[in-house]
Amino acid sequence: MKKRGLWWKIPTAALVMILAAVLVYVCYALLTYYRLEDWQELPVSGQGGGPAEKGQTYTLVSYNVGFGAYSPDYSFFMDGGEYSRALSEEAVVANVTGAMAAVTTQAPDFIFLQEMDIDATRSYHVDEQAMAAQALGDGMAWVSVQNYDSPYLLWPLTCPHGASRSGIMTFSDKEVAGAVRRSLPVEKGLPRFLDLDRCYSVTRVPVEGGGELCLYNVHLSAYTSDGTIATEQVKLLLADMAAEYAAGNYAVCGGDFNKDLLGDSTAVFGVSGGGQTWAQPFPTELLTGGIELVVPDGGVETPVPSCRNADGPYEPGESYVLTVDGFLVSDNVTVEDASVVDTGFAWSDHNPVRLMFRLEGGESSG
Repeated sequence: MKKRGLWWKIPTAALVMILAAVLVYVCYALLTYYRLEDWQELPVSGQGGGPAEKGQTYTLVSYNVGFGAYSPDYSFFMDGGEYSRALSEEAVVANVTGAMAAVTTQAPDFIFLQEMDIDATRSYHVDEQAMAAQALGDGMAWVSVQNYDSPYLLWPLTCPHGASRSGIMTFSDKEVAGAVRRSLPVEKGLPRFLDLDRCYSVTRVPVEGGGELCLYNVHLSAYTSDGTIATEQVKLLLADMAAEYAAGNYAVCGGDFNKDLLGDSTAVFGVSGGGQTWAQPFPTELLTGGIELVVPDGGVETPVPSCRNADGPYEPGESYVLTVDGFLVSDNVTVEDASVVDTGFAWSDHNPVRLMFRLEGGESSG
């Protein structure tokens, strides 16, 4: 009878150990979670030229680099795909290098980059922001801001996603007077561990003759269970931009909105989302205060998508594609062109988007 009792104790002890490990992990996740303060002032590195000029045409390129993982053969577990990390450290370096080359070919005056890892398990601790500064920083000022710093995600169990410290970067070949980090609303409770921290940066460029060009670099939430959070993020961004416009400044925003900017990309591109619900139409009804949505290739008969779903390797004509990357501008900014740069998703699950614009109120001196 004593030996029989021992067999009951073994599975019981194993269960207790498993529950204890789960409890320790939950405590770790709760204790290490934090959010950065709102209105955090950001240091400016490098040095651009003089102030921006009214009437001069400028080119802005925005690119979600996808933490250097998304070569065409890559799929991501949170989108229903296979991998939780990049394929290798070498793949990360190759993808970031290719992405930076794609940016420089556009000869931009301003550059917005999103999902640039600083130190993350998923990207083998490659400092992607240092790579970008080296590739793009010559003759430009730049601002780096931490978007989120997640605790170690112990999932999938076979190859955990790990910890991720990632952010966004803004480059300017014009003088930068200052920059701040604005904290976006995020989900409460347990879902916040998937949504993490979120922000956008505001980089201020002096304008010759008065006023400032306020550059908003944004990466809104994708994996939210509460749709009202995504709406609140847009409301905050639009209110901030409208306030700058009302103060006599110029406001230009670019980035990954994680919204279907074309309204119905399934109809536009002829490929269904396979049950994906994360990219809802952009809430254009919220556009007030002199702020306008600018959709790259929005008026083109055969537009190029800015994003692919990563539930599998990229297959042209078969993979679900849409446009979630774009721009917002104030009414005193004239848009000359807005387009998607077609890289064939060679280095990211996004294509870069390009905006050509000028500031009203003066004639070009060039």
